[in-house]
Amino acid sequence: MRPENFLMGPMRELPATGRLIGYARVSTEDQKLDMQFDCLKAAGCNQVFNDHGVSGSKADRPGLDQALSSVAKGDMLIVYKLDRLGRSVLHLADLLARLDKQDVQFWSLTEGINTATPGGKLIYHIFAAVAEFHRDLIRENTRNGLKAARERGAKLGRPSIMSIDDIIEAHHCMQQEGATLTGTAKRFRVSISTLNRNLRRAQLR
Repeated sequence: MRPENFLMGPMRELPATGRLIGYARVSTEDQKLDMQFDCLKAAGCNQVFNDHGVSGSKADRPGLDQALSSVAKGDMLIVYKLDRLGRSVLHLADLLARLDKQDVQFWSLTEGINTATPGGKLIYHIFAAVAEFHRDLIRENTRNGLKAARERGAKLGRPSIMSIDDIIEAHHCMQQEGATLTGTAKRFRVSISTLNRNLRRAQLR
């Protein structure tokens, strides 16, 4: 599809002030970023950050971190496709909720999701609800699993320093508020290794 085709249809509404920041990603070194760059340029991006050869399942994505650190109130983050941004439904939902809190607009070219339009604003609310739904499921499944283990007479060892509510809240702080791993560990008065271990235990890391 030609880059300019993304601009067809109803005129998109851009922020009155602010920059258009693009983000592009490909999973393997032999894949090219050219098409994404062309589409983002056609959309008017002033700057494009990228991750080349980085799988969507990887937690460490320097280009995305730079893009998220760069955007400010009134800016718009633009991607070629939703799956270029989030590595999971929960991660994607958290990122969009984080952008909403920062008053940053979002536009996914392929899906035509544009939060600067009246219809697009609903997307932020939907994804925020999805994020909370996922965390509620994790909380419920963890508690049910522990209860079932106790009823079977399983020895669970020492209680964890962090409760499941603490773990969920810590993950929320990191993903939706942009808190660092170090800062979050200090906030909950645990070591970084303890925080990481508990996030993995809840399948959030």
